Amino acid sequence: MNPDLDLALERIIRAPRATVWRAWTDPSRLEQWWIPAPYRCRVDRLELRPGGAFVARMSDGGTEFVPHLDACFLAVDELERIVFTNAITSTWRPANPAPVAMTATITLNDHPDGTDYRILVRHGDPESRARHEKLGFAEGWGTVAGQLAALAESTVPR
Repeated sequence: MNPDLDLALERIIRAPRATVWRAWTDPSRLEQWWIPAPYRCRVDRLELRPGGAFVARMSDGGTEFVPHLDACFLAVDELERIVFTNAITSTWRPANPAPVAMTATITLNDHPDGTDYRILVRHGDPESRARHEKLGFAEGWGTVAGQLAALAESTVPR
């Protein structure tokens, strides 16, 4: 991690890694946590392979959905790692996404209490990192990590 360029977040999710992975890779589950509530998410394309599309829309009222993310997966290592970027669209076109271009690495590791869930978001320059932080990276990505944890933890048999 480069502190001048990167932002990170870590959370222990009290669910098995396979459950967290499924919440990431099943579009119907991803739609339940990917965007901070009360906004709603619709996953248009989720092609979990290097070069595959990651396209999602969001809605403020549940009726009209607008573009949220048009990205491309760079690496997918089952149960371990997902890497995607919005600097390349789902059709492999160079992009200039608002508010910032980024590459996100999601890492899942076993933890005695469940899953060690880590997010590393890389930016191309310090200004982009600062803009993303100022726009609420910790709150936004932290909120959705919490929503992911709530979903994953609710599906674990007690």
